[in-house]
Amino acid sequence: MNDYIKICDIEKYYGNGSQITKAIDRLTFSVDKGEFMGIMGASGSGKTTLLNLLATIDRVSAGHIFYGETDITALSEDALSEFRKNNLGFVFQEYNLLDTLTIEENISLALTLLGRTRAEVQETAEKLLNLLDIREIKDRFPYQVSGGQKQRCACARALANDPKLLLADEPTGALDSLSSQTLLETFTSLNQTLGTTILMVTHDAFSASYCSRILFLRDGKIFHELFRGEKSRQLFLQEILDVLASAGGKTIH
Repeated sequence: MNDYIKICDIEKYYGNGSQITKAIDRLTFSVDKGEFMGIMGASGSGKTTLLNLLATIDRVSAGHIFYGETDITALSEDALSEFRKNNLGFVFQEYNLLDTLTIEENISLALTLLGRTRAEVQETAEKLLNLLDIREIKDRFPYQVSGGQKQRCACARALANDPKLLLADEPTGALDSLSSQTLLETFTSLNQTLGTTILMVTHDAFSASYCSRILFLRDGKIFHELFRGEKSRQLFLQEILDVLASAGGKTIH
């Protein structure tokens, strides 16, 4: 596998004068195509800042982020907006669905905003409803379905533009354990069958155990890294818990 995303010596500062906070401290790593990577760390470790930088929602103070040959840190706001629309998919803890639209309409709207024809919208929405196993609730409104079903709808919407990278910020945070497991199995399936590259920020060891690699952040730096390899998920979960315990439990909040 070749480097798909390269993060080169990035820094992120907030504030000015004597009130400067360094959120990301000279971070360098790469993400392979088709990888399912987890980012873990305590509140204030820099994990959400890192996700925002990769999501082009925020800009680095120094360093470079490459998606293939594209250095996103050099793009204008308009070019960034276009890049985001064509290459990235987002899944958030709060779902961010429109309550006045049905499940199917929430997905179709995302496709329409991408400029797809009516026939393309219909065909792709159908495919995504089946892929995420939410076809039977397509005519219901978000307030009429479970949290897990809402989150799968959010995933379908995130996949509308066939993203090069799916960014998930605490996607299981508002879900019960069964819904969490279903969503994580869905991510695994998307990763293995479609080859979707996924980067997930989580504080939850159980969620992280579904990843193929985990970076642990502290004070804006990587302090540990774990690879799952051929290990069972149960064994990988134990390794994650061991790292968290050795870090004084600070990565769980």
